[in-house]
Amino acid sequence: MEAALAGWRRMKPTNQFWALQDINFCVAKGQMLGILGHNGAGKSTLLQLIGGVGRPDTGRVKTQGRIGALLDLGAGFHVDLTGRENIFVAAISSGLTRQEVRRRMQGIIEFAELEAFIDSPLRTYSTGMQMRLGFSVAVHTAPDILLIDEHLSVGDQAFQAKCIERISQLKSRGCAIVLISQSAEQVKSLCDQALWLEQGRIVAHGDPPTIASRYATNMDAKSLPKPHPTYSREVEILSAYCLDENLQEKKEFRSGDALVIAIDYFTHRPISNCIFVVSISNTGGEIYFNTHTDTEELLIPLEFGQGEIRLWLERLDLSGGEYFINVGIFSETWDKTYDYKWHQYPLKLQWTPGEDSIITPPKRWEITNSKEHLKSTLISQASS
Repeated sequence: MEAALAGWRRMKPTNQFWALQDINFCVAKGQMLGILGHNGAGKSTLLQLIGGVGRPDTGRVKTQGRIGALLDLGAGFHVDLTGRENIFVAAISSGLTRQEVRRRMQGIIEFAELEAFIDSPLRTYSTGMQMRLGFSVAVHTAPDILLIDEHLSVGDQAFQAKCIERISQLKSRGCAIVLISQSAEQVKSLCDQALWLEQGRIVAHGDPPTIASRYATNMDAKSLPKPHPTYSREVEILSAYCLDENLQEKKEFRSGDALVIAIDYFTHRPISNCIFVVSISNTGGEIYFNTHTDTEELLIPLEFGQGEIRLWLERLDLSGGEYFINVGIFSETWDKTYDYKWHQYPLKLQWTPGEDSIITPPKRWEITNSKEHLKSTLISQASS
């Protein structure tokens, strides 16, 4: 028997894979954190760790108070129990007493809009009905922390509005909320802070409008057809964005402003040296500016993981209009393209009235009085 089962023994993995790494954040009472990221970024894993489903290999997760969680469809429910029985089981598991559950039972049922089906087995419920029931239980258990894994799209528009209103009420009572979403607009409108995850690491964390805008731009770029089939992707460009001289992100500049172009990248293996290329082109594809690290003879080794590189331009001498920032990463001998993003990062310059030139170099006008100039010339000639 041992020999027959030997082939089923688990093989020791040859490479380590970190679902999450270097994640640090804090959500205060009455705050809402929105977590953005593509499928497989580690969002659900992060929420499960916060909810106590598993423990991190390193570091720690610190929570205070009762946790209400919507981590998965039907989590904590049993398909053979009725909706009412499942409410009892889920609410008691969340820390309520039987008396508290009985007092809140009718409110939970009415909020979920399941009065006609509440005594039917859960297996007869549709996906939407199960989601509504789970959401209703979670928000009626008076949680100190509420974890929501992409459940705000449940139900029709009226029910979604009701969910958002209840979340606002919980926030006002001091509940800390963590929402996972792939909707940049949802995070922008609901949350106090935003965190963007990519491949288990934080790409950006901070102001929701700023993070949501960067994430939406990245999503749009990923939805475009791949322009080149031979990119090796040993180094991937995650995003690029524009900063002013104070390193504040901006969407619109004026001619003559300082511009900092920040590039977020992820390296899948250590690389001894590579070349970063940045260009600025108009909407028609004409390149007005181009530079790369090879011209400066810069040695840029990349370690495994995420990094950022910045290009500082002291003056942006372009006329007003719509432009794009293009970014590429190449091997040190230029024979391999690791990644390249063309026309994916917009740059807008405000128009100056009367301006009709493509470039706007530093300039100065001088007016010389012609009579004084003629007089000084005659005196000079007479002296000679």
